[in-house]
Amino acid sequence: MKIIIIGTAYPYRGGIASFNERLAEEFIAMGHEVVIYTFTLQYPNFLFPGKTQFSDDPKPKHLKIIPILNSVNPLNWISSGLKIRKEKPDLIISKFWIPFMGPSLGTVIRLAKSKNTKAISIIDNIIPHEKRIGDKLLSGYFVRAIDKFIVMSLSVKEDMKQFTKTKPVIYKAHPIYDNYGEIMSTKKAREYLKLDKEGKYVMFFGFIRDYKGLDLLLEAMSDKRIKESGIKCIVAGEYYGNKEKYDRQIEDLDIKNQLILRTDFISNEEVKYYFCAADLIVQPYKTATQSGISQIAYHFEKPMIVTNVGGLPEIVEHGKAGYVVEPEASEISESILDFFEGKRINDFEEAVKRKKKEFSWRNFVQKILE
Repeated sequence: MKIIIIGTAYPYRGGIASFNERLAEEFIAMGHEVVIYTFTLQYPNFLFPGKTQFSDDPKPKHLKIIPILNSVNPLNWISSGLKIRKEKPDLIISKFWIPFMGPSLGTVIRLAKSKNTKAISIIDNIIPHEKRIGDKLLSGYFVRAIDKFIVMSLSVKEDMKQFTKTKPVIYKAHPIYDNYGEIMSTKKAREYLKLDKEGKYVMFFGFIRDYKGLDLLLEAMSDKRIKESGIKCIVAGEYYGNKEKYDRQIEDLDIKNQLILRTDFISNEEVKYYFCAADLIVQPYKTATQSGISQIAYHFEKPMIVTNVGGLPEIVEHGKAGYVVEPEASEISESILDFFEGKRINDFEEAVKRKKKEFSWRNFVQKILE
């Protein structure tokens, strides 16, 4: 098949770029022809909350990535759609994660499709975590351009009922992110990061946004028992919100000496060191659909604490591969203490290893092809 993926890819950074690139690699491994059409402009700088949209990592080898799409220029949408149409693709795949992209992606796909082309969208979120006026209108415009949908959490499948009752919407769990390198020893990872080789470490990983609940984890770290136990928290990821708010909270709780703050963007090359150095990954989200962080944790065979929101409880077996708790600091702190005091690490890691087999890219791609 001739497959075209439209969306974020190199030179842009982040989880969506990694997903699209890894998806393309799997299709190629199965013998399909794949081109990724990415953005020339993804977000105007004034709309982007981080320091940069661009990656410092090397360009992925063996992938054909063509920058073409300007997210805010309607004339470009028309020319891009017509250019892709000339390629006569059998299948167009586009990830959808924010209503802002609805007009550009929706228009390009409408123009790129012919009667012999199927358009499938992999929906991260159809209703955004941070809502704005007009979201439903923009998302609806995109939905009407697509033939079929894959969702990666049952909560998003439920949300899709607000947008279509006639088009197929299929659930398939997010595959593991296995493109961040091989598992290494905890000792080697901690040496690289200059951490105590014998320490106890939990980790928050990823862009820091309000809905991800870092404030809940910081409050949990202030529990007197955690302070006395010597457990430390690695915060690894760039602020996409009010940094000063977290600085004040850290000072008020007097927990600075319990934190390892690495709050710049973590390059793809360094991800493996952070996950292999941590004992336990904590996702204290206040709202969620699914999370790529869980699937990085599965790849590196790390137990997790996730909150009981969105699709997070669907993939973490409570009491086996980790903990599912309510988004409250007290429940997070109790789980952290149970993990270390109960010496759960070996049993939980074995459960994670068994579970990760369900999340292969080959299974995910087969679902798309079906």
